[in-house]
Amino acid sequence: MLYYLYSELGINIFQYISFRAGLAFIISFCFSMFLLPRFIQWAKQKKASQPISDFIPTHKMKSNTPTMGGMIFVLCSILASILCANIMNYYVLIGILILVLFCIIGIKDDYTKISHKNNKGISAKRKITLLIVVSFAVSICIYLLNHNTNFYIPFIKNPIFNMGFFAIIFWMTIFIATSNAVNITDGLDGLATVPSICAITTLSVFIYISGNAILSSYLLIPKIIHSGELVIVSSALLGSLFGFLWYNCHPAQIFMGDSGSLALGGFIAYMGIVSNNEVLLILIGSIFVIETLSVILQIGSYKLRNKKIFLMAPIHHHFEVKGWNENKIIIRFWIIALLSNLLAILSIKIR
Repeated sequence: MLYYLYSELGINIFQYISFRAGLAFIISFCFSMFLLPRFIQWAKQKKASQPISDFIPTHKMKSNTPTMGGMIFVLCSILASILCANIMNYYVLIGILILVLFCIIGIKDDYTKISHKNNKGISAKRKITLLIVVSFAVSICIYLLNHNTNFYIPFIKNPIFNMGFFAIIFWMTIFIATSNAVNITDGLDGLATVPSICAITTLSVFIYISGNAILSSYLLIPKIIHSGELVIVSSALLGSLFGFLWYNCHPAQIFMGDSGSLALGGFIAYMGIVSNNEVLLILIGSIFVIETLSVILQIGSYKLRNKKIFLMAPIHHHFEVKGWNENKIIIRFWIIALLSNLLAILSIKIR
């Protein structure tokens, strides 16, 4: 809508991505601050609460905490994006599509947990099948846009090789891995929210530079035509996440659920792909990587050696079993996420 005011009425201030991104952040934040307390009240009345695993008895006091908060911050992000972004921009359209599709998979999983009153949700086979289908569809869309299929390594300015059609398989893997990694991390109050904010902020910087001819040329970053508009969607998502964090910080009044974690993971993966930072996602999403590796190592060790590496996996539960206060675990993980993203931003100049 704001882009229309520029394109049709010539109001020049609305041509600037930075201005519309700032407005999208504020609008989305206000939407989430308005809707979340009402959703929390409604969810409590409907008993739409997060089922707690029997393996985590210390979390039993959270059994009445509403879940599916991801629906709200995704909705707020989309509304703000429609108001502020050029919705005819294909990068914007695919970004919104990813938020919607991954959120729908999460909603199905969350609803199954609530209706069956257990924390298992839909079967792992069905969930991964849905993720594969959605990831394949959006990867095809990105490929058909003639998006850059070069493979880049952080801190090296030239591409290593061109992936060609195999980029679709690579991008599918990124979508599935990232969405599951964020989903695994979402186990403590605000634990997945702040690392997601850090990751989206870092990737927004990369995409803004990639979409700017002067900055991308100066910093030797591949120019991605029309990609800068995606920053408005990411800013809208950041605004809604800050609003969500207001109610999700310890002690949480609401959980994001799979509807939020899968949508966040899918969008972070998309931003990494658009900015050609698929490999750098390892550093940008360091907390997500650590959490996922802890699960893989735990399962692998138990199957191969019949021994556990950690007291409990994912690793945040390991520290809980060791007696760490929940808030201490959360804050320390936030610090790691912030520092790793600061290191990732350094790669902009060191090329």
